[in-house]
Amino acid sequence: MAMHTNRRSFLKTTAAAGAGYWAAGGVAPRPSRSAIETVDFASVGVGGKGSSDSADAGASGNMVAICDIDDRNLDRAAAKWPQAKKYHDFRKMLEEMGSSIDAVTVSTPDHTHAAASLMAMRMGKACFTQKPLTHSIFEARRLAEVAREKKVATQMGNQGTAETNLRTSAALIKAGVIGRVKEVHVWTNRPVWPQGLSKPTDAQECPKEVHWDEFIGPAKFRPYHPAYHPFKWRGWWDFGTGALGDMACHTLNMAYMALMLKDPVSIVAETSGHNGETYPAWSVITFEYPELKGRAPVKMMWYDGGKKPDPKLLPPREAFKDEKGDAVIRDAREYAAVMERGCLVIGEKGSLLSPEDYGGDAAHTGVWFDGKEFVLQRNIKDPKVEVKVSPGHFKEWVDAIKGGEPAMSNFPEYSGGLTETVLLGNLAVWAAAAPGVGKKIEWDAATTTAKNAPEVAHIIKPEFREGYTI
Repeated sequence: MAMHTNRRSFLKTTAAAGAGYWAAGGVAPRPSRSAIETVDFASVGVGGKGSSDSADAGASGNMVAICDIDDRNLDRAAAKWPQAKKYHDFRKMLEEMGSSIDAVTVSTPDHTHAAASLMAMRMGKACFTQKPLTHSIFEARRLAEVAREKKVATQMGNQGTAETNLRTSAALIKAGVIGRVKEVHVWTNRPVWPQGLSKPTDAQECPKEVHWDEFIGPAKFRPYHPAYHPFKWRGWWDFGTGALGDMACHTLNMAYMALMLKDPVSIVAETSGHNGETYPAWSVITFEYPELKGRAPVKMMWYDGGKKPDPKLLPPREAFKDEKGDAVIRDAREYAAVMERGCLVIGEKGSLLSPEDYGGDAAHTGVWFDGKEFVLQRNIKDPKVEVKVSPGHFKEWVDAIKGGEPAMSNFPEYSGGLTETVLLGNLAVWAAAAPGVGKKIEWDAATTTAKNAPEVAHIIKPEFREGYTI
């Protein structure tokens, strides 16, 4: 694709400003120092995403204990690691096996993340926890505090953080390629599970292979129903965090890294309405951020349930061309697929579009100038912004366990704040129970308090069932 000489020079100059700098901000880390030769792992949750997380753990060391509330998941994992001791309750596993465990992976429904992770860290265990890090803002703050206090290696499972393309996009924004940022738009194709439902009233027998009390964990007890388990729990307030919690730790990640989008001063949601049992069918949430260390105030908008940004903000299909001028997107159907979810960062000099969820789509990520010119990011390479290339998301954590630098998405410095940001949107969603625009939440990050909305206090810090410590 032809690029104007002044535009090429501009990209070279601004990109060079970020050279040698890690996208998150900092110098290149020192080499890993081995403190533990072989890591002994335990995995809490070995089905669904837990299947791949436990597989990563098993390939990185010794699997000594596995835990799941579903016997089918547990039996499949036991076939891989017959030497690992099996459990249904993570508390019993940690109590009995604590002296044999170095590190724990937590890949459970959202409402159990904090209880399992905190128990492990308080015992001095390294911890890898799936996104979103926690079910509530209070829990996210506690995980960051305990990880810092115990000096344990931590990582949240938002794997796009390790993508070179995501880190490069963030570094380009930090280097000023699009100028001072004014707005961020983030959208998703979620939910892909039912929302907007009423609580089931018909009695259902719990399958014999499901240990329901352990599934409920720290939540308020309710009888088993297939509307909750095994996958649909994401849409229920007591167990999941909705479309926002499921995907924003991925799709917002690049903009968060570039702009440190922590601690908004206000959040307001427009929704289809909800009944306090499940999340709404759709929502549009607006976050307002103040100036931060020279970064201008920023408005960030989140869209789910089929809602999307104004199409006029996005480059048209015809703009996606390679450096020879040939089309990158062939037809309207492919364009719709590319634009199904993504992140758009709008600056004074241009915009950066990162389609899909994980920030790794180098084929379509680009800089959109003045509504006229779209430059694919892969063509910005003379010189390109230098970022630390990850050895792999899970390996970052294992290297940290062995004495290396903290993983990028560690709890205290990165993922705790990202999770707080994501979950703040759900405060505004709760305040928009009736269809339409709800109350604007005025947020005090220092005290984790909604200054004008005491009715969301139980969303900030839920009550926990007896026997579970947060």
